[in-house]
Amino acid sequence: MWVSRYLAERNAEKYGLAIEWHPKPLGATDWNGSGMHVNFSDGKMRDVGGEKLMSEICEAFGKNIKKHMDVYGAHNEQRLTGLHETQSIHEFSYGVSDRGASIRIPIGTIEDGWKGRLEDRRPSSNGDPYKIGAVVISTTKSAY
Repeated sequence: MWVSRYLAERNAEKYGLAIEWHPKPLGATDWNGSGMHVNFSDGKMRDVGGEKLMSEICEAFGKNIKKHMDVYGAHNEQRLTGLHETQSIHEFSYGVSDRGASIRIPIGTIEDGWKGRLEDRRPSSNGDPYKIGAVVISTTKSAY
């Protein structure tokens, strides 16, 4: 991911442009902002699955809001306002195909018998993908 960002920045420089990683670079406008939604699953989620397991994982994320927000990127409070298909940075929710939730449960996961992935919609475009990945893995594993 860092290499991709590096290459994007070098290409932008080549054409006299710059890349803005800020999650809400235009300020308080009627726009969603830039997120780095994390779609994740592990073997248990894909092979065993179940509504109970997925709910337990989502509940574990809800108990660790600060731990996650600490690594989900700077200025994320400007993007996570509860408007524009986001949940408030101070609240947590999850739901099936709910683009306004903190964690979205894709309809495909339900259609596959509650087996598959979840999507954490809170990380911002300027977050460190490695720190985000680490906290997502840690919280997922803590649920079971």
